[in-house]
Amino acid sequence: MTFTPVTDPVAGSVAVSALIGLIPLLTFFVLLAIVRTSAHVAGAFALLAALVVAVVAYQMPAPLAGLAATQGAVFGAFPVFWIVLMAVWLYQVTVLSGRFEDLRRIFDRIGNGDLRIQAILIAFCFGGLLEALAGFGAPVAITATMLMAIGLKPLRAAATVLVANTAPVAFGAIAIPITTAGALTGIPADHLGAVVGRQTPLLAFVVPLLLLLLVDGVRGLRDAWAPALVTGIAFGIAQFLCSNYFSYELTDVVASLVGLGAAMAFLRVWRPRGAAEARARLGVPAAVPAGPGAADATLTPARTWMALFPYLLVIVVFSVSKLWRFGLDIPAALAATDLKVNWPILHDAVLGADGKPLSSTVYTFQWLSGPGTMLFISGLIIALVYSLNDGRGRYRLKVSDALAELWRTAVKMRFAALTIVLVLALAYVMNLSGQTVAIGTWLAGAGGAFAFLSPILGWIGTAVTGSDTSANALFAKLQQTAGQHAGIDPALLVAANTSGGVVGKLISPQNLAIAATSVGMDGQESTILRKVVWWSLGMLLVLCTLVFLQSTPVLGWMLP
Repeated sequence: MTFTPVTDPVAGSVAVSALIGLIPLLTFFVLLAIVRTSAHVAGAFALLAALVVAVVAYQMPAPLAGLAATQGAVFGAFPVFWIVLMAVWLYQVTVLSGRFEDLRRIFDRIGNGDLRIQAILIAFCFGGLLEALAGFGAPVAITATMLMAIGLKPLRAAATVLVANTAPVAFGAIAIPITTAGALTGIPADHLGAVVGRQTPLLAFVVPLLLLLLVDGVRGLRDAWAPALVTGIAFGIAQFLCSNYFSYELTDVVASLVGLGAAMAFLRVWRPRGAAEARARLGVPAAVPAGPGAADATLTPARTWMALFPYLLVIVVFSVSKLWRFGLDIPAALAATDLKVNWPILHDAVLGADGKPLSSTVYTFQWLSGPGTMLFISGLIIALVYSLNDGRGRYRLKVSDALAELWRTAVKMRFAALTIVLVLALAYVMNLSGQTVAIGTWLAGAGGAFAFLSPILGWIGTAVTGSDTSANALFAKLQQTAGQHAGIDPALLVAANTSGGVVGKLISPQNLAIAATSVGMDGQESTILRKVVWWSLGMLLVLCTLVFLQSTPVLGWMLP
């Protein structure tokens, strides 16, 4: 029993085959966006549709279609969900320890009482850090609550955090969208990360300025543009350098900390005008300086260090695991522990046009070298450090409580896990049966113009699923195939899918619901959508134009 995917299995027509191949995606989008079922329900029906199309229309043997789904499901569970789970748990440990409150006080001090600057630091810098480690809605929920705490009104707070949660998304959750795209396409993930790092920084440059407009209008932009611009430029440059020359997995962690550091340094020599007037316009009472007995006055250097410790540790752990080659080549040693498994039966049965097994039927089990395991090790170290008594009995965390929180986090995220597993199973069935290749071949008929349309696919995928990772699982292979047939660099288009997804996330129903719930606007998602949709479309147009120009000699020099 062997099977070789073709692009025209239905009536010998690529167009007809492609349209039938779209049925699973349409099933998923209609159920999620129009019928408004749960994401895991939509994923289950879409997977069923993909299996039927694969067997009936694309003539893939049913046992092989089922095995393709199992490989995708396992990849969705490990490493994809493993990374997400560890990232969320790492944040939960900081909350459980009480150190998160110190982190919030740090932002209060850094902002010098200027509500507009605090909003940028919380929503953009700290939100970027949370996106780097957790993603999947956590940054929106946490930073929206923090903006409400410093005095922003609900709608303004929701819109601010949604727009801020754009630039970091491509490298969110330790860059899992890029890792997923690399695994599905065979294009090295570090190369994809380098290309994305030459697209999304342009958004990072301007997002803090857009936040000023959202928080305080044109007056806010006129009064506080300088620190906003410095923060955005520092963040964008760090994104570019880290994704291209350091570690694409750590891009958002480094960029967020660099952006925060640049803001802190700049605010020591330059203060925005009209901070008090801005508070009055926004209806926020004047800040009361902390007295000698106030909690904020006890924010010692030691407590500041401990609040920042988890995020600094993650940088150290990933740096060692990715870059340490002095004496012992740690990256090579870790990679040597990977287990490569030829997926049973499937590997020898699904063949390429050359008659050889497809490389995508080989599953790599990165039990030690994967980002999720690095985060787990970091979390254990953090829990151990936080378990030490500070001499006054405060901020002590039991390691057993941290491990119990890991179980509670896994239980809370069970439906998110199911969604990820189903979407990856869907992607593998579509890829190995030839559905994705057929759709890509058909779309490639647009020729060079497809470069302009490419980010729109990522935008649609993320807008509907709420996840750039899911958008890449659905469309990365399609983008690659379209590029190969249209004579456009496939890596550019796969990266464009990722970059387009970052501006789709702020209008996704999932993120809108999270923002509405966090600010007490349950049932008013449409109000928030009207506030942010034009920002999303505007940034999408910029990305489409950029990618098109990068596919031509005009900006082709930007690519690695």
